[in-house]
Formats: sequence, structure tokens, C-alpha cells
Amino acid sequence: MRIIVLLLVLSLTACGGGARMEMEKEAARAQTKLDKQARKAKTARAAGWGYFSGQVEARWQNDGVTMVLLNELRYTDPYGEVWVAPAGSRVDGASIPRAFWSIMGGPFEGKYRNASVLHDVAYEEQKRSPKEVDLMFYNAMRASGVGAVTAKTMYYSLLRHGRHWKHKQATPVNPDAPARGTAVAPGEVDEIQQWIKANDPNLEQIEARAGEGGR
Repeated sequence: MRIIVLLLVLSLTACGGGARMEMEKEAARAQTKLDKQARKAKTARAAGWGYFSGQVEARWQNDGVTMVLLNELRYTDPYGEVWVAPAGSRVDGASIPRAFWSIMGGPFEGKYRNASVLHDVAYEEQKRSPKEVDLMFYNAMRASGVGAVTAKTMYYSLLRHGRHWKHKQATPVNPDAPARGTAVAPGEVDEIQQWIKANDPNLEQIEARAGEGGR
């Protein structure tokens, strides 16, 4: 499948106009299919929610918002991948949309703290794709004892409104697709939470709804 995607991308340089656009769409569809297959294989080998190594020890800065980590925090996710927040990292919870802080009571309170620290650091480093980082946040929350409804609501919020960046692993953008919204509409937090409570969607269904603009 990766060879097919590569051939489609390389052939774009030989096409023009409408043919080029159609090839871009085909490459995007092929990449999306490949991503889904990889996701299913990855989920199949998942074990629990993962585990943490170390504890969060930090020093608050004078601004009352930023913390500096005094020691390293590690998280091994369900797929065996290791996420590290090094000592000296500065975190402020900015990677979590403020409109959703009411659900968690603040990014560094209670059971969310470790996941929020790792998410902040990963958002600043941008070494992995935004979707991978957001999935890590979901799994890290569950590993910390956060309930399914709240964790899924936060996962949706990040997919829909997270401060995302362009990444080489991202699916090619469909030029005809509407721009991704980042503003949180009034009542959206309650609406998505009620939808999750009523339907108990899996992560793929949450991703689909977030990609459709929350409808």
C-alpha cells in the first residue's frame, strides 16, 4: 500500500489542472486507508492503558501559570512507545483548549496531571503527528484512572480544537474540504459529552465526528 501511495504522489508532478487535483484526492484516500489499517493493527497489540515511570515534581514560575519540571516523567503507551517529558520542560496547560478545562478542573489537577504534562511537552516538541499526541493523551488519562466519558470528551476536543501543526505523517489535505474550525461553539462541550454518554462511541467514531465538524 505504501508503494501505491508513493507512486501516486510521484505521478502528481506529471499531471496538471484537474488531473493533478484528482490524483491528489486519490493519494489522500489511499493514505487514509493505509492509516486505518495501521491503526487496527496497532490497536490489536495494545496491552491495557500503558504505565508511567517517575512522578511529576515541578516548580511554579512567578507568572502563576507555568511550571518547570524538576525531574523526568516517562509514559509507556499501550503499544510500547515511550513518551518523555524531560527535566527542565516548561508546561502551562496551553495544549488543552480552555473551554474544556471545566470538565477536568484544570490541566494540572487530580488524575489529569501526568497526561497533561506529557501532552504539553509533545505539542511543543512536535516530533510526532498531532493525532498521535492526542491519542497518547487519551491513553495516558485512562492509565491515570480518568473515566471513559471524560477521557473521550477530551479526546474529541483535541481532535476538533487542538493547536495542531503540519507534520510529515499527516494525511494529505483535500483542497475541497472546509477549513478546520478551532473556535468552540456555545454548548458544544455539553453536547459532545451527552453524545458520548448516550452512545459510548469508540475512538474511530469520535474521530469521524470530529472530522465532520462535530455534527
